[in-house]
Amino acid sequence: MIFVTLGTQNNSFHRLLEEVQKLIDNKKIKEEVIVQKGYTKFESKDMKLFSEVSQDEFNKLIDQASIVITHGGVGSIITAITKGKKVIAVPRLRKYNEHVNDHQIEIIDSFNEKGYIIGIHGVEELEKALEEAVNFKPKKYIRNTGNILKLVEDFIDKN
Repeated sequence: MIFVTLGTQNNSFHRLLEEVQKLIDNKKIKEEVIVQKGYTKFESKDMKLFSEVSQDEFNKLIDQASIVITHGGVGSIITAITKGKKVIAVPRLRKYNEHVNDHQIEIIDSFNEKGYIIGIHGVEELEKALEEAVNFKPKKYIRNTGNILKLVEDFIDKN
């Protein structure tokens, strides 16, 4: 099962779900897809979509997933990598009104550079990322609150 999580902020991420649907239609994704879509208005006959799930259900879905596809939210990424999951992260972008700025690019790049996730910059890279995920072995994540706080502080200082 592939679990797609778009977070709970009041922002849509329609582009990502359109790309997932395209890959299902083209038989590139054959697994069951479950989506926590937040505020994204999207319908699909092929995916199980939920606006919200409880924290317990969220954790169960991550546990069951072979791959987690997520936006660039730190909470979603850390929850999945702490459990040793293969994560593909795609940033919400300001130019599409998906977020107020492009900080998710920096977050994704940081986790990607450390070998924790497969970070991509655009939804058009999702098919290639799914192919890469087959053999991807994520580096074991060790919680280091200081590093995360430094990442956030550095981002705030730049903006």
